[in-house]
Amino acid sequence: MTDTNISTNSKAKAIAAIVLPYLLAILASFVASGIFIAIMGFNVPKAFATILFTSFRTPNGFIQTLLKFIPLMLQALAFTVPLAAGKFNIGGEGQLIVGGIGATAVGIIFADLPLPILLPLVILAGVIFGGFWAAIPAWLLYRFGINEILTTVMMNFVSFGLIDYVATQIWRDPAAGHPTTIPIGAGGELPMLISSPPLHSGIILAIIVAVGVYIYTNRTSAGYELIATGANPRASKVYGINTRKMFLLSLIIGGGLAGLSGAIEVAGYQHRLIEGLQSNFLLLGLIIGLIAKGDNSAVPFVAFFIAVLEIGASAMQRTMMIPVEMVFIVEALVLLFVLLSDVIRRR
Repeated sequence: MTDTNISTNSKAKAIAAIVLPYLLAILASFVASGIFIAIMGFNVPKAFATILFTSFRTPNGFIQTLLKFIPLMLQALAFTVPLAAGKFNIGGEGQLIVGGIGATAVGIIFADLPLPILLPLVILAGVIFGGFWAAIPAWLLYRFGINEILTTVMMNFVSFGLIDYVATQIWRDPAAGHPTTIPIGAGGELPMLISSPPLHSGIILAIIVAVGVYIYTNRTSAGYELIATGANPRASKVYGINTRKMFLLSLIIGGGLAGLSGAIEVAGYQHRLIEGLQSNFLLLGLIIGLIAKGDNSAVPFVAFFIAVLEIGASAMQRTMMIPVEMVFIVEALVLLFVLLSDVIRRR
């Protein structure tokens, strides 16, 4: 056997050693959740077929999966980038909301501008507003050493009041029965890739950003400093890395990514600010980041898997009357078994 064949076999075994535990963990999570579904008196094979294949049966199902995938991936990256520096950004929900507010404000105030000018301004406003919202707890950590978990969570609650005020007092749409603003200018809307079923170009922007995040964290010296800070802050400080600034920077980048998800929701999907547009993206983003174990290269794949589960869960609820919370059980079990697989592999 040649050296090339030996090397190929070694790589294949190494990949299998990494992937196999995750596949077994996912399988175990479905077996465990299947027991719950059976106890509830539902058809287990039909339920799983609905969850796993709804996204691929029709063009509309696949498009809805992609639309769900965009904010989930960005929310997960908003968590994993600070996580690389050893910080926990639990404020992605509020940063998404404030990013959406910034995008909406620019889209309404400058509604008459043409698309080549207004659309970049709308997207940039979302990133800046989200980054600013994360900069507040980042500064409190930098200046006073206040734990970022507490402050980022508290900022979420402030954002709820802020979106309610904007949607009901400043740019309220009197024709809407729910707190909603008037639409942004047509020039602030993301171009459509497909008209029926509708898919906007935010999917391209999100993928480009995900690639950029991976390059930054894994292929640049600045990203190396970020990861080194998270791996060993004391040693990093000894070797000249300003760890406090790395903590600050990581949270602001995370906030900008979350703000971008809000801007894309406004510019690509809603075309206005709607109270509740954050859905359950924060919780799912945290789950995605934890399942991916902070690996930015794995986040898009895990995010797509979770998006498939989400769309399948909605279909399962409509067609089989199974509570949609069942998918949260599946996702939680996937996370639990993935973590257990790591423990077993180490032992």
